[in-house]
Amino acid sequence: MTVVAIIPARYGSTRFPGKPLALIGGKPMIQHVYESASKVPGLDRILVATDDRRILETVRGFGGEAVLTSPNHASGTDRLAEVAKKLKAEWVVNVQGDLPFVQPRTIARTLRPLRLDRSIPMGTARTPIFQREEWFNPNVVKVVSDAHGFALYFSRAPVPFLREGAPSRDGTNSPALARARIWGHRHVGVYIYRRDFLMKFARLRPTALERTEGLEQLRALAHGYRIRVADVDEPSVEVDTPEDLTKAEHFLKKRGG
Repeated sequence: MTVVAIIPARYGSTRFPGKPLALIGGKPMIQHVYESASKVPGLDRILVATDDRRILETVRGFGGEAVLTSPNHASGTDRLAEVAKKLKAEWVVNVQGDLPFVQPRTIARTLRPLRLDRSIPMGTARTPIFQREEWFNPNVVKVVSDAHGFALYFSRAPVPFLREGAPSRDGTNSPALARARIWGHRHVGVYIYRRDFLMKFARLRPTALERTEGLEQLRALAHGYRIRVADVDEPSVEVDTPEDLTKAEHFLKKRGG
């Protein structure tokens, strides 16, 4: 039951070109992600999949494993599938390259349901949103799950809408918010795929929902596949823009790194 973690890292990010090589505490972000993933128990192999030789050489420079992939992939999943096609593994872990401080236990908890139930093709994670700014930030993806822990929907919009006294943008607390104590749930960019499903998923045609939200996990839901969502306690440190580097630096100093 081999488990391989792959970190897709593209140089030409629309919002933040060269993002994987951005320095946090004097260290490239891709190195932070790699070192965090290397602490996960039970992983048999970790590698970076990139379309850029600068990232490839950086990863190899700090002692990591990296492979060069096609520059023509439309999504990180396609890049993942290119690498996974050549691997012998039962599970493939996709760790997003913009999570410099992803916790090892987050990945372990996300993998656990798939180990227990072999009928689940795909898993991911969520964590509570406590800040109003995150709730209304379109770069923070929200997820709503059913009573059994499977995803109902992912969105860049604040979902679910709190019909009874919805929270306002000025931060005024509503009765519904006071009862819930949280705004909603933030999707954490960790995915677990059964390898055979990953190969199938990469061949599925993108859907209107995926194109509208810009979220490829909606392709799986639209085609009728279930996604198990694990509840985790993950700090909100996701680097989407250059401005997010300040938040990452602050978190690193607070952690004593």
